[in-house]
Amino acid sequence: MNQNNLRAVEADATTEEQLSSQSTSVNDPGGAAGKRKKMFAALAAAVVLAGAGYGTYWHLVASHYVSTENAYVAAETVQITPAISGTVNEVRVTDTQQVKKGDVLVVIDDTDAKLSLAQAQAELARAERRVQGYLATDQGLQAQIAAREADQKRAAAQLASAQADLARAKLDLSRREALAKSGSVSGEELSNARTAMSTAEANLRTATAAVAQADANRAAAIGSLKANATLTANTTVQTNPEVAAARARVEQAQVDLSRTVLRAPVDGVIAKRQAQVGQRVQPGAQLLAVVPIQEAHVDANFKEVQLKDVAVGQPVELEADLYGNKVKYHGVVAGFAGGTGSAFAVIPSQNATGNWLKVVQRVPVRIALNPEELKAHPLRVGLSMTATIDTAAAPRQQVASN
Repeated sequence: MNQNNLRAVEADATTEEQLSSQSTSVNDPGGAAGKRKKMFAALAAAVVLAGAGYGTYWHLVASHYVSTENAYVAAETVQITPAISGTVNEVRVTDTQQVKKGDVLVVIDDTDAKLSLAQAQAELARAERRVQGYLATDQGLQAQIAAREADQKRAAAQLASAQADLARAKLDLSRREALAKSGSVSGEELSNARTAMSTAEANLRTATAAVAQADANRAAAIGSLKANATLTANTTVQTNPEVAAARARVEQAQVDLSRTVLRAPVDGVIAKRQAQVGQRVQPGAQLLAVVPIQEAHVDANFKEVQLKDVAVGQPVELEADLYGNKVKYHGVVAGFAGGTGSAFAVIPSQNATGNWLKVVQRVPVRIALNPEELKAHPLRVGLSMTATIDTAAAPRQQVASN
């Protein structure tokens, strides 16, 4: 059979197939439509099943979690500031350096502090000697009082003697005056009796004045003792207020001397170093900062609509952009901020003026991290985190007290 005959046979076969197909379409016009309906029905069923599955998953699982990417690592940064003025002699650390608690960071010139300490110690020694003098004076004044009491007794005895002499002189004078009338006593004796009488009266006045003076001397000694006793009453040399004040100045000088060496108060990383050798610093000037990264926490800013079921102590799973999803951190909700982020802004929003649009606010939530995980994978302040809180879990004790 040649090629022309083959082509004629193939053309006849094709024509028969087309006629057969047209005959089938005419005999079964709903076949293709039925298939399409079945496909749409299957698709609808799949959508319904997917929706039901997602709804079930949301109700049982997804609705119990709230998540945010608006979370960042934070830490209670320690500012290193001097408590005294002086010139910086040494700066022993640099930025990014790891330090341990107690490591020396900055050394300030201690010349002035040493001089102040020496002066305070000298003032203390002088105060102790002065108080010892007060105590010795007390003893001397007590001895003076005893002497004045002896003077009083002597003056009293002299007064009694003068009174007796005066009484005898009066008696002698009265006798002689009686005898003088009869001429039994000469004029000279009468004159001598009168002189003795005058002498006795003068001696009595002298004795009386001596008694008054002895009383006054004793009262003065008692007053001096009382005045001096107020400086030492109920105290010893070491407990006397003057000595205690001088000792406090010595202790203050010692504290100022110790403050010439600034040490790290916590373990951490040095940041924001500003101190330079030769710099004159004043109390309160910021020299550098120590960031305790081992005590870092996360501040997660959740939308207010997410916090209905969030409570302190609920578990949190976190991821750091630094490590990706290969590293998981576990923590707990440590607390909530006292207000939204906008409330503590430098210029808080004022919603009572102009046109108002409601904006969903965010509330900072502090999340304490597991210290062991933090030690294994250290973080740095400011790093971005993703935080997911399990609101269905029972609150538990914090894993760290940051």
